[in-house]
Amino acid sequence: MITTDNNTRGTVLVVNTGSITTKFAVYRDGACILEQKLEHSVEELSKFADVMDQDGMRTRAILGALAEKGIRLQDIDIVMCRGGLFTPCITGVYNVNADMREVLSTSRDGNHACNLSALIGDNIAREINEIRSKAGTAAGNAPCVAYVADPPMADEMLPECHIGGIPEFPRKTLFHALNTRAIMRRYLRETGRKAEDTTAVICHMGGGVTISLHRGGRVIDTSHGLGGDGPITPERAGCCPPYPLIDMCFSGKYTKEEIKKKLIGRGGAVAWFGTNDMREIVKHANAGEEKYVVFLKAFVLNISKYIVAQAAVVDGRVDAIILTGGVAYSKDITDAITAKVSWVAPVVVYPGENELDSLAENGYIILAGKTKIHTYCKDRLIED
Repeated sequence: MITTDNNTRGTVLVVNTGSITTKFAVYRDGACILEQKLEHSVEELSKFADVMDQDGMRTRAILGALAEKGIRLQDIDIVMCRGGLFTPCITGVYNVNADMREVLSTSRDGNHACNLSALIGDNIAREINEIRSKAGTAAGNAPCVAYVADPPMADEMLPECHIGGIPEFPRKTLFHALNTRAIMRRYLRETGRKAEDTTAVICHMGGGVTISLHRGGRVIDTSHGLGGDGPITPERAGCCPPYPLIDMCFSGKYTKEEIKKKLIGRGGAVAWFGTNDMREIVKHANAGEEKYVVFLKAFVLNISKYIVAQAAVVDGRVDAIILTGGVAYSKDITDAITAKVSWVAPVVVYPGENELDSLAENGYIILAGKTKIHTYCKDRLIED
Protein backbone atom coordinates (compact mmCIF):
# COMPACT_ATOMS: atom_id res chain seq x y z
CA MET A 1 0.00 0.00 0.00
CA ILE A 2 1.40 3.39 -0.96
CA THR A 3 0.69 6.73 0.64
CA THR A 4 -2.20 8.50 -1.14
CA ASP A 5 -3.45 12.03 -0.72
CA ASN A 6 -6.54 12.06 1.50
CA ASN A 7 -7.29 8.43 0.61
CA THR A 8 -7.79 9.33 -3.05
CA ARG A 9 -9.37 6.48 -4.95
CA GLY A 10 -8.82 5.32 -8.51
CA THR A 11 -6.90 2.90 -10.70
CA VAL A 12 -3.41 3.80 -11.86
CA LEU A 13 -1.31 1.96 -14.46
CA VAL A 14 2.45 2.47 -14.09
CA VAL A 15 4.98 1.87 -16.91
CA ASN A 16 8.77 1.73 -16.47
CA THR A 17 10.94 0.60 -19.41
CA GLY A 18 14.52 -0.62 -19.20
CA SER A 19 16.96 -1.83 -21.83
CA ILE A 20 15.76 -5.46 -21.77
CA THR A 21 12.72 -5.29 -19.48
CA THR A 22 9.33 -3.61 -19.35
CA LYS A 23 8.00 -3.24 -15.82
CA PHE A 24 4.41 -2.30 -15.18
CA ALA A 25 2.01 -2.32 -12.26
CA VAL A 26 -1.65 -1.62 -11.56
CA TYR A 27 -2.72 0.13 -8.36
CA ARG A 28 -6.31 0.26 -7.16
CA ASP A 29 -7.13 2.76 -4.41
CA GLY A 30 -3.46 2.84 -3.43
CA ALA A 31 -2.92 -0.93 -3.28
CA CYS A 32 -0.81 -2.71 -5.88
CA ILE A 33 -3.00 -5.44 -7.40
CA LEU A 34 -0.59 -6.45 -10.16
CA GLU A 35 3.13 -6.04 -10.72
CA GLN A 36 4.96 -7.69 -13.59
CA LYS A 37 8.34 -7.55 -15.29
CA LEU A 38 8.37 -8.57 -18.95
CA GLU A 39 11.76 -9.88 -20.09
CA HIS A 40 12.64 -9.19 -23.74
CA SER A 41 15.05 -11.66 -25.31
CA VAL A 42 18.06 -10.64 -27.39
CA GLU A 43 16.41 -12.37 -30.34
CA GLU A 44 13.22 -10.34 -29.87
CA LEU A 45 15.05 -7.02 -29.53
CA SER A 46 17.43 -7.71 -32.42
CA LYS A 47 14.51 -7.29 -34.83
CA PHE A 48 14.60 -3.54 -34.17
CA ALA A 49 17.32 -1.28 -35.56
CA ASP A 50 16.86 1.22 -32.73
CA VAL A 51 15.45 0.99 -29.23
CA MET A 52 12.85 3.64 -30.09
CA ASP A 53 11.34 1.31 -32.68
CA GLN A 54 10.21 -1.01 -29.88
CA ASP A 55 7.26 1.03 -28.57
CA GLY A 56 4.62 -0.91 -30.54
CA MET A 57 5.97 -4.30 -29.51
CA ARG A 58 6.22 -3.34 -25.85
CA THR A 59 2.77 -1.72 -25.88
CA ARG A 60 1.24 -4.95 -27.21
CA ALA A 61 3.13 -6.95 -24.58
CA ILE A 62 1.62 -4.89 -21.74
CA LEU A 63 -1.87 -4.99 -23.23
CA GLY A 64 -1.61 -8.76 -23.60
CA ALA A 65 -0.41 -9.22 -20.02
CA LEU A 66 -3.21 -7.02 -18.66
CA ALA A 67 -5.82 -8.99 -20.62
CA GLU A 68 -4.34 -12.27 -19.38
CA LYS A 69 -4.67 -11.06 -15.77
CA GLY A 70 -8.23 -9.88 -16.28
CA ILE A 71 -7.50 -6.16 -15.94
CA ARG A 72 -10.02 -4.15 -17.97
CA LEU A 73 -8.43 -1.20 -19.74
CA GLN A 74 -11.54 0.95 -19.40
CA ASP A 75 -11.20 0.80 -15.60
CA ILE A 76 -7.81 2.55 -15.65
CA ASP A 77 -8.07 6.23 -14.71
CA ILE A 78 -4.54 7.41 -15.35
CA VAL A 79 -1.23 6.12 -16.79
CA MET A 80 2.02 7.11 -15.07
CA CYS A 81 5.30 6.73 -16.97
CA ARG A 82 8.97 6.88 -16.17
CA GLY A 83 10.38 10.17 -17.44
CA GLY A 84 12.57 10.04 -20.53
CA LEU A 85 15.40 12.20 -21.81
CA PHE A 86 13.92 15.53 -22.78
CA THR A 87 14.81 19.18 -22.26
CA PRO A 88 14.08 21.89 -21.31
CA CYS A 89 12.16 20.95 -18.18
CA ILE A 90 11.85 21.55 -14.47
CA THR A 91 10.87 18.93 -11.95
CA GLY A 92 7.27 17.89 -11.53
CA VAL A 93 4.55 16.23 -13.58
CA TYR A 94 4.01 16.58 -17.34
CA ASN A 95 1.22 15.28 -19.54
CA VAL A 96 2.54 13.41 -22.57
CA ASN A 97 1.96 15.62 -25.62
CA ALA A 98 3.05 15.80 -29.26
CA ASP A 99 6.22 17.76 -28.49
CA MET A 100 7.33 15.22 -25.91
CA ARG A 101 6.59 12.31 -28.22
CA GLU A 102 8.66 13.92 -30.98
CA VAL A 103 11.70 14.60 -28.78
CA LEU A 104 11.63 11.13 -27.22
CA SER A 105 10.95 9.16 -30.41
CA THR A 106 13.79 10.92 -32.25
CA SER A 107 16.15 10.69 -29.23
CA ARG A 108 16.91 14.39 -29.68
CA ASP A 109 18.23 14.76 -26.13
CA GLY A 110 19.56 11.23 -25.66
CA ASN A 111 18.89 7.64 -26.63
CA HIS A 112 17.80 5.40 -23.77
CA ALA A 113 15.09 2.81 -23.21
CA CYS A 114 13.46 5.07 -20.61
CA ASN A 115 12.27 7.19 -23.57
CA LEU A 116 9.83 4.40 -24.43
CA SER A 117 7.80 4.69 -21.23
CA ALA A 118 5.94 7.87 -22.19
CA LEU A 119 5.28 6.64 -25.72
CA ILE A 120 3.88 3.35 -24.45
CA GLY A 121 1.84 5.04 -21.73
CA ASP A 122 0.34 7.46 -24.23
CA ASN A 123 -0.42 4.58 -26.64
CA ILE A 124 -2.33 2.80 -23.87
CA ALA A 125 -4.18 5.94 -22.74
CA ARG A 126 -5.37 6.48 -26.31
CA GLU A 127 -6.49 2.84 -26.48
CA ILE A 128 -8.47 3.28 -23.25
CA ASN A 129 -10.22 6.40 -24.56
CA GLU A 130 -11.07 4.64 -27.81
CA ILE A 131 -12.58 1.68 -25.94
CA ARG A 132 -14.66 4.03 -23.79
CA SER A 133 -15.82 5.95 -26.85
CA LYS A 134 -16.93 2.80 -28.65
CA ALA A 135 -18.72 1.58 -25.52
CA GLY A 136 -20.47 4.92 -25.10
CA THR A 137 -18.96 5.46 -21.62
CA ALA A 138 -16.56 8.26 -22.50
CA ALA A 139 -19.01 10.99 -21.47
CA GLY A 140 -19.17 9.71 -17.92
CA ASN A 141 -15.42 9.52 -17.45
CA ALA A 142 -12.59 12.01 -17.52
CA PRO A 143 -10.27 11.22 -20.45
CA CYS A 144 -7.43 8.88 -19.56
CA VAL A 145 -4.15 10.80 -19.81
CA ALA A 146 -0.54 9.61 -19.68
CA TYR A 147 1.88 11.56 -17.51
CA VAL A 148 5.56 11.46 -16.64
CA ALA A 149 6.83 12.44 -13.20
CA ASP A 150 10.21 13.80 -12.07
CA PRO A 151 12.04 13.50 -15.43
CA PRO A 152 15.78 12.79 -15.12
CA MET A 153 16.90 15.93 -16.98
CA ALA A 154 14.84 18.35 -14.86
CA ASP A 155 17.20 21.25 -14.19
CA GLU A 156 17.26 23.17 -10.90
CA MET A 157 21.03 23.41 -10.58
CA LEU A 158 22.67 26.54 -9.23
CA PRO A 159 24.19 28.71 -11.99
CA GLU A 160 27.71 28.13 -10.69
CA CYS A 161 27.16 24.37 -10.80
CA HIS A 162 26.55 24.58 -14.56
CA ILE A 163 29.94 26.09 -15.33
CA GLY A 164 32.50 23.80 -16.97
CA GLY A 165 36.16 24.41 -17.70
CA ILE A 166 35.39 25.67 -21.20
CA PRO A 167 32.13 27.23 -22.42
CA GLU A 168 31.47 24.35 -24.85
CA PHE A 169 31.26 21.89 -21.95
CA PRO A 170 28.65 23.11 -19.45
CA ARG A 171 27.70 20.71 -16.68
CA LYS A 172 24.24 19.28 -17.24
CA THR A 173 21.74 17.39 -15.13
CA LEU A 174 20.79 13.76 -15.66
CA PHE A 175 20.19 11.74 -12.52
CA HIS A 176 17.89 9.21 -10.89
CA ALA A 177 15.29 11.89 -10.21
CA LEU A 178 12.30 9.61 -9.80
CA ASN A 179 13.73 7.42 -7.07
CA THR A 180 15.76 10.06 -5.24
CA ARG A 181 12.81 12.44 -4.98
CA ALA A 182 10.60 9.61 -3.73
CA ILE A 183 13.25 8.67 -1.19
CA MET A 184 13.49 12.30 -0.08
CA ARG A 185 9.73 12.40 0.49
CA ARG A 186 9.99 9.18 2.49
CA TYR A 187 12.81 10.58 4.61
CA LEU A 188 10.81 13.73 5.33
CA ARG A 189 7.73 11.69 6.31
CA GLU A 190 9.67 9.39 8.62
CA THR A 191 11.64 12.15 10.33
CA GLY A 192 8.87 14.76 10.50
CA ARG A 193 11.10 17.27 8.76
CA LYS A 194 9.97 19.85 6.19
CA ALA A 195 11.48 20.02 2.70
CA GLU A 196 12.16 23.74 2.96
CA ASP A 197 14.30 23.17 6.06
CA THR A 198 16.21 20.08 4.91
CA THR A 199 19.39 19.52 2.92
CA ALA A 200 20.41 15.99 1.93
CA VAL A 201 22.93 14.34 -0.36
CA ILE A 202 21.28 11.33 -1.99
CA CYS A 203 23.37 8.64 -3.66
CA HIS A 204 21.51 6.26 -5.97
CA MET A 205 23.55 3.13 -6.70
CA GLY A 206 22.39 0.86 -9.50
CA GLY A 207 23.96 -0.01 -12.85
CA GLY A 208 24.65 3.71 -12.90
CA VAL A 209 25.40 5.86 -9.87
CA THR A 210 24.32 9.46 -9.38
CA ILE A 211 24.82 11.75 -6.40
CA SER A 212 22.39 14.65 -6.05
CA LEU A 213 22.10 17.53 -3.61
CA HIS A 214 18.56 18.26 -2.39
CA ARG A 215 17.97 21.57 -0.61
CA GLY A 216 14.65 23.23 0.12
CA GLY A 217 12.76 20.87 -2.15
CA ARG A 218 15.04 21.48 -5.14
CA VAL A 219 18.01 19.57 -6.57
CA ILE A 220 20.68 22.25 -6.78
CA ASP A 221 23.54 20.06 -8.02
CA THR A 222 24.04 16.53 -9.30
CA SER A 223 26.47 14.28 -11.09
CA HIS A 224 25.51 13.20 -14.63
CA GLY A 225 24.36 9.60 -14.98
CA LEU A 226 25.25 9.13 -18.64
CA GLY A 227 27.79 11.81 -19.49
CA GLY A 228 30.98 10.74 -17.70
CA ASP A 229 30.61 13.17 -14.80
CA GLY A 230 30.45 10.82 -11.86
CA PRO A 231 32.05 7.90 -10.03
CA ILE A 232 32.96 4.41 -11.21
CA THR A 233 29.79 2.31 -11.33
CA PRO A 234 28.97 -1.35 -11.96
CA GLU A 235 28.80 -0.70 -15.71
CA ARG A 236 30.05 2.86 -16.31
CA ALA A 237 33.58 4.20 -16.39
CA GLY A 238 32.78 7.41 -14.56
CA CYS A 239 34.97 10.47 -15.00
CA CYS A 240 37.91 9.67 -17.32
CA PRO A 241 41.24 11.49 -17.85
CA PRO A 242 40.72 13.56 -21.01
CA TYR A 243 44.07 13.11 -22.79
CA PRO A 244 44.04 9.28 -22.81
CA LEU A 245 40.40 9.42 -23.88
CA ILE A 246 41.27 11.77 -26.75
CA ASP A 247 44.07 9.41 -27.81
CA MET A 248 41.62 6.49 -27.77
CA CYS A 249 39.11 8.43 -29.88
CA PHE A 250 41.72 9.17 -32.57
CA SER A 251 43.53 5.83 -32.45
CA GLY A 252 41.49 4.39 -35.30
CA LYS A 253 40.81 1.26 -33.25
CA TYR A 254 37.26 2.11 -32.23
CA THR A 255 34.15 3.66 -33.73
CA LYS A 256 32.36 6.47 -31.95
CA GLU A 257 29.68 4.06 -30.75
CA GLU A 258 32.27 1.55 -29.49
CA ILE A 259 33.95 4.22 -27.36
CA LYS A 260 30.61 5.33 -25.95
CA LYS A 261 29.89 1.71 -25.08
CA LYS A 262 33.24 1.40 -23.31
CA LEU A 263 32.26 4.36 -21.14
CA ILE A 264 28.62 3.40 -20.57
CA GLY A 265 27.58 -0.24 -20.53
CA ARG A 266 31.00 -1.87 -20.67
CA GLY A 267 32.81 0.32 -18.17
CA GLY A 268 33.27 -0.01 -14.42
CA ALA A 269 32.99 -3.51 -12.99
CA VAL A 270 32.03 -4.86 -16.43
CA ALA A 271 35.37 -3.65 -17.86
CA TRP A 272 37.37 -5.12 -15.00
CA PHE A 273 35.54 -8.38 -14.35
CA GLY A 274 32.88 -8.91 -17.01
CA THR A 275 29.99 -8.51 -14.56
CA ASN A 276 27.81 -5.66 -13.36
CA ASP A 277 26.71 -7.65 -10.29
CA MET A 278 28.31 -5.99 -7.27
CA ARG A 279 27.33 -9.01 -5.17
CA GLU A 280 29.90 -10.98 -7.14
CA ILE A 281 32.53 -8.30 -6.57
CA VAL A 282 31.84 -8.29 -2.81
CA LYS A 283 31.93 -12.10 -2.66
CA HIS A 284 35.34 -12.30 -4.32
CA ALA A 285 36.66 -9.41 -2.23
CA ASN A 286 35.52 -11.08 0.99
CA ALA A 287 37.34 -14.22 -0.18
CA GLY A 288 40.52 -12.16 -0.19
CA GLU A 289 41.07 -11.93 -3.96
CA GLU A 290 43.30 -8.86 -4.22
CA LYS A 291 42.07 -7.48 -7.54
CA TYR A 292 38.49 -7.47 -6.27
CA VAL A 293 39.51 -6.03 -2.90
CA VAL A 294 41.22 -3.05 -4.55
CA PHE A 295 38.37 -2.46 -7.02
CA LEU A 296 35.78 -2.51 -4.22
CA LYS A 297 37.84 0.03 -2.27
CA ALA A 298 38.03 2.22 -5.39
CA PHE A 299 34.27 1.90 -5.95
CA VAL A 300 33.54 3.03 -2.38
CA LEU A 301 36.16 5.79 -2.52
CA ASN A 302 34.84 7.21 -5.81
CA ILE A 303 31.31 7.44 -4.48
CA SER A 304 32.46 8.90 -1.17
CA LYS A 305 34.46 11.63 -2.93
CA TYR A 306 31.39 12.72 -4.90
CA ILE A 307 29.21 12.73 -1.78
CA VAL A 308 31.66 14.96 0.06
CA ALA A 309 31.99 17.20 -3.01
CA GLN A 310 28.24 17.78 -3.00
CA ALA A 311 28.40 18.76 0.67
CA ALA A 312 30.94 21.45 -0.25
CA VAL A 313 28.29 23.17 -2.41
CA VAL A 314 26.35 24.04 0.76
CA ASP A 315 29.42 24.68 2.96
CA GLY A 316 29.00 21.33 4.69
CA ARG A 317 25.54 22.18 6.05
CA VAL A 318 23.97 18.79 5.32
CA ASP A 319 21.25 17.19 7.44
CA ALA A 320 21.51 13.67 6.01
CA ILE A 321 23.32 11.49 3.51
CA ILE A 322 20.98 8.91 2.00
CA LEU A 323 22.12 5.76 0.20
CA THR A 324 19.59 4.08 -2.10
CA GLY A 325 19.29 1.92 -5.23
CA GLY A 326 19.81 -1.80 -5.73
CA VAL A 327 23.48 -1.77 -4.67
CA ALA A 328 22.42 -0.31 -1.30
CA TYR A 329 21.24 -3.80 -0.34
CA SER A 330 24.92 -4.63 0.17
CA LYS A 331 25.77 -3.88 3.80
CA ASP A 332 29.46 -4.30 2.99
CA ILE A 333 29.24 -1.38 0.57
CA THR A 334 26.94 0.89 2.58
CA ASP A 335 28.99 0.34 5.76
CA ALA A 336 32.20 1.19 3.89
CA ILE A 337 30.71 4.38 2.45
CA THR A 338 29.26 5.32 5.83
CA ALA A 339 32.69 4.98 7.43
CA LYS A 340 34.10 7.50 4.95
CA VAL A 341 31.34 10.14 4.92
CA SER A 342 29.47 10.02 8.23
CA TRP A 343 31.61 12.87 9.55
CA VAL A 344 29.68 15.11 7.15
CA ALA A 345 26.17 14.08 8.27
CA PRO A 346 24.23 11.05 9.56
CA VAL A 347 23.87 8.32 6.94
CA VAL A 348 20.49 6.71 6.20
CA VAL A 349 20.10 3.63 3.97
CA TYR A 350 16.96 2.98 1.90
CA PRO A 351 17.78 0.02 -0.39
CA GLY A 352 16.00 -0.54 -3.67
CA GLU A 353 14.59 1.69 -6.38
CA ASN A 354 10.88 2.05 -5.48
CA GLU A 355 10.20 3.62 -8.90
CA LEU A 356 6.85 1.93 -9.50
CA ASP A 357 5.52 3.06 -6.11
CA SER A 358 6.86 6.55 -6.71
CA LEU A 359 5.06 6.81 -10.05
CA ALA A 360 1.83 5.52 -8.50
CA GLU A 361 2.18 8.00 -5.64
CA ASN A 362 2.46 10.82 -8.18
CA GLY A 363 -0.60 9.43 -9.96
CA TYR A 364 -2.74 9.69 -6.86
CA ILE A 365 -1.50 13.22 -6.22
CA ILE A 366 -2.69 14.09 -9.74
CA LEU A 367 -6.07 12.41 -9.19
CA ALA A 368 -6.45 14.40 -5.96
CA GLY A 369 -5.78 17.62 -7.87
CA LYS A 370 -2.91 18.47 -5.53
CA THR A 371 -0.17 19.17 -8.05
CA LYS A 372 0.50 21.48 -10.99
CA ILE A 373 0.53 19.79 -14.39
CA HIS A 374 3.29 21.19 -16.59
CA THR A 375 2.96 21.52 -20.36
CA TYR A 376 6.06 20.46 -22.25
CA CYS A 377 7.43 22.57 -25.11
CA LYS A 378 10.39 21.26 -27.07
CA ASP A 379 11.75 24.73 -27.81
CA ARG A 380 11.39 26.62 -24.53
CA LEU A 381 10.63 26.13 -20.86
CA ILE A 382 6.98 26.57 -19.92
CA GLU A 383 6.16 26.49 -16.20
CA ASP A 384 2.36 26.64 -16.40
